[in-house]
Formats: sequence, C-alpha cells, structure tokens
Amino acid sequence: MSNPENRHRHLLLLLSVFVIATCGLIYELVAGTLASYLLGDSVTQFSTIIGVYLFSMGIGSWLSKYLDGNLLKWFIRIEILVGLVGGCSAPLLFVLFEYAASFRLVLYTLVSLTGILVGLEIPLLMRILENQLTFKDLVSRVFTFDYIGALLASLIFPLVLVPYLGLIRTSLFFGLLNIAVAGFLLHQFADTKPYRRSLVSILALSSLLLLSGFVYAERIMTYTENLTFQDKVIYSKSTSYQRIVLTANPRELRLFLNGNLQFSSADEYRYHEALVHPALQALPKANRVLVLGGGDGLAVREILKYPQIQSVTLVDLDAGMTDLFRQNDLLVKLNNRSLHSSKVRIINTDAYNFVRQDTARYDLIVVDFPDPSNYSIGKLYSTAFYRELNRLMRPGGLAVVQSTSPYIARQSFWCIRNTIAASGFQTIPYHAYIPSFGEWGYVLLLRNQHWRGDGPLPAGLRFINARTIHDMLNFPPDMAEVPTEINKLNNQVLVHYFEDDWTPYAH
Repeated sequence: MSNPENRHRHLLLLLSVFVIATCGLIYELVAGTLASYLLGDSVTQFSTIIGVYLFSMGIGSWLSKYLDGNLLKWFIRIEILVGLVGGCSAPLLFVLFEYAASFRLVLYTLVSLTGILVGLEIPLLMRILENQLTFKDLVSRVFTFDYIGALLASLIFPLVLVPYLGLIRTSLFFGLLNIAVAGFLLHQFADTKPYRRSLVSILALSSLLLLSGFVYAERIMTYTENLTFQDKVIYSKSTSYQRIVLTANPRELRLFLNGNLQFSSADEYRYHEALVHPALQALPKANRVLVLGGGDGLAVREILKYPQIQSVTLVDLDAGMTDLFRQNDLLVKLNNRSLHSSKVRIINTDAYNFVRQDTARYDLIVVDFPDPSNYSIGKLYSTAFYRELNRLMRPGGLAVVQSTSPYIARQSFWCIRNTIAASGFQTIPYHAYIPSFGEWGYVLLLRNQHWRGDGPLPAGLRFINARTIHDMLNFPPDMAEVPTEINKLNNQVLVHYFEDDWTPYAH
C-alpha cells in the first residue's frame, strides 16, 4: 500500500475514533438524563450510570483481545451494533418504563451493553493501525481524537441536542452516525469487498429502523408520556435544564418537571397564597420584591395583588419555563398575565450566581425553588446561599422559603429550617394543606424584628385569612421538630435527607 493510501486509511480511522467518542458519550448522557427524568432527578442516577458505563467499557476493552482475524470486519460489525443498541436505547427505555417489571435492570443492561461495545472499538482500531504508525504516534493520535470527541459531545448535548432534538431523536441521530461510519468504511476500504455485500443489507435495514424512529420520535414520546401521565398531555418540551410536561383533564391543568408534579390548577392557589401572603401582610410599606424560582408567575400573581408593590424581579434559570408561562393562553390566564406586568422584570440565570452578584436591596424575597433532590438544587438551600439573602434584604425586610413536606419529608423540612437559623435568621416555620401534595411546609426568615399574622390582606383570597395564618403555625406531633445537621456546600446533607425521606414514596 502506497504512503498516500496509508495516510488516507489511518486518517479515516482516526476520524472514526472522533465519531465513536462523541457517540459513546452522548449515549451515556442520554441514559443519565433519561434516568433522572424517569427515576427521580438525583445525582445517584448520573453517578451510577457513569460508573456502570465506564466499567462496561473496561470489560469491552478486555474482551477485544479475543477478536482475531479480519479486524476491520469486526470493527464494522461492532459499529453497526453500537448504532443499533445505543441509537434505540432512549425510545426503548421510554416505552418500557411503564411495562418492565424491573426498569432499572433494563436500564443498566442497555447501558452495560452499549459500554461493552464502545469499549471494544478503540482497542480494535489501535490494532488495525499498529502497523501504520509508530506506537507513540498511535497512542497520542487515537486518544487526542477520542478526547476531542468527548469534549464536543459534552458541549452540544445540553446546549443543542436536548433542547432542539430531545432525548429520543438525539440517541437515534447518533445511532445513525455510527451506522454511517460503518457504511463509509465499508465503501472506502477495498479490502472490505469480499464481505461488503453481506453487510450492506444489514446497514440498510439498520438505517431504515433508526431513521423511522427519528421521523416518528414525537409520536413515540407522546405515546410514552400518555402511558406515564394519567391525563392527556397537551404540551411537552425538553429544555437545556428539564423536561416540561403539561397535562389536562376537564377539572385541572397539571405541570410536571422531570416527571415530578409542580402544581395542579385546582389547588395551586393554596400553595401560592400560603407562600406569599403570610410575609407580605406583615410588610405594608413593601414595594420591592425578589422572586427566586417561580418561573410559572403564580407567586408573582399573588404579589401583584398588593398595590404598593412597585417592582418584582423574577429570577428563573430556565427561559423555556418563563416563555411558556408568558405565551400559553391557558397558563397566561392562570397566572393572570403576571409575567406581562410592567412591574415585573424577568432574568433567566442561575439564582446562586445572581444573589452573589446582585447589589439591590429588597423588602421581600420569595424563594420558590424545586425540592432539594440533587446537589445542584441543594446548594440553593445551604448556609452560603442564605447568608447572601441576608445581604440582599432591606432593614425590616422578610424572606420566605418553600421547604418541602414536613409530614413526608420531616427531616428535610427541619434541616432547611435549622440551616436558615444557623445562617443568622430568626425563623417562623409553618405549613398548609395542599390536596395535590398533602401537608406542605414554608419558613419565614426575619432579622431581629417582630412578625404578626393579622396584617391587611388583599380582597378575593380563596384560602388565606388571619385565622388560617394562625393555624398554619401549629405543628402536630407527627410533624414536630427533629434534630438535623446543617446543610452546607461541603456536605449537602439535605440531599441525603431528602432521598431518605422520599424513597419509600417513589414509584
């Protein structure tokens, strides 16, 4: 083989390494994200899937020594298998979630199989190239392309693939890429002619299967979500941060984020009135409010019922969320066009970074984050975060934090309260009954001041009055305070409490 032909051959194989690395990491990220959607948004899902996937790659690398004979033929076969298994993983997992007796077994079997097949590929390529490059050049080039491919995958997955393609189309698209690599090598290398015909039909069928799945991905997703959710799905979208699903029945709308219920239109007024009014009724001169989280605009709706409010700054990470609640007619009606108010400024950014950099001062800070189910959210319930809130509050100001269920997640609730107290605040814990969720907890944050629950309330409230506020302060024995550790950035004990509390209730 001439030198130009040799260079052309090893360049094509090195480009294959790049595609393999990109596809392999995408399959890993798809599995981790999908597991967090279906099994709970927890760091456990990502860490176990990454561990199983890497371990399986190690097994694949070890098994590669048993493959002899025509190594290029082996590589093309494995590339087709990777495309099929990895490409079909997301649609299979979504469909099987409601049917499989042990979904985790199916999940980790697919992750393991994909990892083993990907682990076979790099050693095979290195053996194919070993006579064309010196050992040091071989190692440096193969791993350079491998790591560059992994970097590309990690960048485009959250920024491009999830928001624009979704998980199902992403896995199918990269399955097609693996099939394309196999087909390209089969066509380009003359020494594949003896077995080319036998593999072309397999390539064609594999491509047709993956392409059909790609075309009908939305139908597959709609079918699986209709299996998962009790009511009709009327809106669903994957953003860079979460899966948003809106369901409807004749009585109510329900919003789900990553499969977790966020509110029901039938009783969300109870949650949001309890979140906002115990604080604002005690601040008759308040005019400037900061809302952290709450991209649905429902807390803002309650805040705007006070005529003295001049400005509301809403900080929510996900523009997909705030855009939905500004554009969807049903949701705009539900939040009473609060996100269109001239008094409201929407900032889509990370709340933790925002409070560290903000220089404004507020009369009231409303903290309406999701429950602390993972470390990225857990940091928003830490002493470091609450100390920043202290800096942003005007003298005489208040803050309120939604604090999960004191009945189901008793340790978690009191950990939040104890962490706030350790951050230098006086605290007033309280709770309200929300039919869709059960007992739900909140904590008021004060600084050396007196709080009263009998201040003036706006007209037309459906749940809150002076009597309800008084009743919400009383905790029965099964929700009474329990000792907990303090949630800090370097321990994140709250996430562990939360998982312990909610695991018995997980499906």
